[in-house]
Amino acid sequence: MRDKVRSLVIENLLNGKEVADDQDLLISGIIDSLGVMRLVRLLEAEFDIKIPAEDVVIEHFGSIDMLTAYLETRISI
Repeated sequence: MRDKVRSLVIENLLNGKEVADDQDLLISGIIDSLGVMRLVRLLEAEFDIKIPAEDVVIEHFGSIDMLTAYLETRISI
């Protein structure tokens, strides 16, 4: 799953620029608020899930590692 999340972020939001899995994406400004909303749509489509607005927080979307951990809890539901 981590590889798929990384690929979605790099290909769709970073124009191919590599980032470390634990690198902060939001506070550093690598991804802005519009990028987060785009990422939500991409993840929902890719994993066939619905991400509630209240789950779109830095604790879940701060890095690829955090995204992967969050998605693993959502998909196991």
